[in-house]
Amino acid sequence: MGRIVVISTGGTIASRWQGSGFAADADGAEVMATAPLPEGVTIEVVDLFSVNSPRLTTAHQLTLLRTVHEVLADPGVEGVVVTHGTDTLEESAFLVDLHHHDARSVVFTGSQRPMGTADGDGPGNLYDALLTAATTRGLGVLIAFAGRVHAARGTVKTQAVALDAFADPSKELLGKVGFGKVTVLRTPVRPEPLPLPAMPEAPPRVDVVMHHASGDPVLLNAAVAAGARGIVLVGTGAGNATPEIVDAVKAAIAGGVLVALTTRVAAGPVTEIYTHGGAVDLVAAGAVPTGTLRAPQVRIAVLAALLAGGGVAEQAGVLRQALAAGGPVLVAA
Repeated sequence: MGRIVVISTGGTIASRWQGSGFAADADGAEVMATAPLPEGVTIEVVDLFSVNSPRLTTAHQLTLLRTVHEVLADPGVEGVVVTHGTDTLEESAFLVDLHHHDARSVVFTGSQRPMGTADGDGPGNLYDALLTAATTRGLGVLIAFAGRVHAARGTVKTQAVALDAFADPSKELLGKVGFGKVTVLRTPVRPEPLPLPAMPEAPPRVDVVMHHASGDPVLLNAAVAAGARGIVLVGTGAGNATPEIVDAVKAAIAGGVLVALTTRVAAGPVTEIYTHGGAVDLVAAGAVPTGTLRAPQVRIAVLAALLAGGGVAEQAGVLRQALAAGGPVLVAA
């Protein structure tokens, strides 16, 4: 089945007790030593960094993106596995997927329990990820976790501590792993990949602002004042807010800020149904609706659009391209 490159970035799968809690401190070779290898698979380990994933920065994620591309430049590599903390795994996986133009699979995995624990899930997840990377093609970037295979796009962490931590609340399961075999249940629809961005000296700031009862534009305006070049507005319901927030969105866009609209609801698309501050007015003001993608991945899509360059209109076009496979955006009749 060939050679798989494992890129180690830390997370719970590489964590040990530190006296008051767990933290990543094991290197990739130590992590790999915990897991059996699928028959016929050989591995090469790249120690990229070792941090708990809440500490990841945009610079870390862009370094990971470039490293994946560098690894896949070798035609002798059959696939890539990335070991990653679960807290921000959905963000890093989606960033790589947006720029992934290779038929070979890149598979993210991690664990919910630290390495070395008797009931640890890391070894099994790692085995499944290696098998998936070695035996699948043309599916983009994947997440292998708890015997399930997910498409990176749309998959989020849905359980804080339970072992079956990931799902796409708006789509059917992509595949399963069992008895030494990967069963693919559907093929994900993906847009054309974006070009690999240059490494910026200072990555653009992209902030997330959530609406709620009594919500006002203060935090959105503060993000603009802090230098945000992109904002993800997390609306209520199908993507709704208030007339005052609509005005703030309009002003932000006029000032060159890219604004995307998602919802705090777990499943279903942003939908233009309501006015008086609802998605109808927010989209009319220039906010880009994001289908079924949720805030962490929308933020990554906005980041990718900003890194593509150009003015806010061009960036909005790139953002729409990145969202093209995210499911239909329904418009009320």
